[in-house]
Amino acid sequence: MKFHRIYAIVLRNLYSFRRNYDRWFDAFYWATMDLLLWGLATTYMTQLSPSFAKVTILIVCGITFWFIVTRAQYETNVALLEDIWSRNLLNIFISPLKFSEWIIGVLIIGVIKAILTFLVAMIVAFILYKVTIFSFGFWIPVFILLLLMTGWWVSFFITSAILRFGSKIQTFAWTLVVLLAPFSGIYYPTSVLPEWAQTMSRFLPTTYVFTSIRDLITTGTFDSMNLLISLILNIVYLTIAIILLYSSYKKLLERGMLQLY
Repeated sequence: MKFHRIYAIVLRNLYSFRRNYDRWFDAFYWATMDLLLWGLATTYMTQLSPSFAKVTILIVCGITFWFIVTRAQYETNVALLEDIWSRNLLNIFISPLKFSEWIIGVLIIGVIKAILTFLVAMIVAFILYKVTIFSFGFWIPVFILLLLMTGWWVSFFITSAILRFGSKIQTFAWTLVVLLAPFSGIYYPTSVLPEWAQTMSRFLPTTYVFTSIRDLITTGTFDSMNLLISLILNIVYLTIAIILLYSSYKKLLERGMLQLY
């Protein structure tokens, strides 16, 4: 594994991002609009009843942290799809570049863009609603890391599926992660879910992160065991996803990369 090849992938995607206004739109527009619409709705609720005061903070913080998951997943998968759409994937892998180096490169891009979106969302949250994410202190990087890990294994599962079945299932790249949102308790405790949904939520690492965020907002404390459970689940899913990803790549090499198009 060579650092300069990983750096080349990162640099290539950064140049593409700088000149691609669609990607700028995806990275920052939706974050701003979601915060604007949901934040104004909860602000109105607060005006109707002061007891809703913390609801705005819960919603805004939930949106802000959830973007870490979606951007980490989305950017990794779109990097693959853009090379498929442009029929450039074959050119990339006939070079000395290894598949592991390509994956690490696009993961770094995903992290960079997720952090950028998170920072923009933080600024918007403070300007519009005076919600200060920095109040979480030391736990911010812990939450970010755990949510990034979730974005990674989701993107690996989707990438595995695309490599195995081709671009005809590319819709998963921007829809699959949304299925996790209702079960993750981003804006509400999972106790409001039906029993079967609560059972599903216990197997999602995001559930424990957002439970911790919500506890910090409402009570000022939380159970650190939740973060440990989230870490363990992320490691398990990452391990499975990496195995599937490598298996799909090997299968693709046997069938030929032209099968992707």
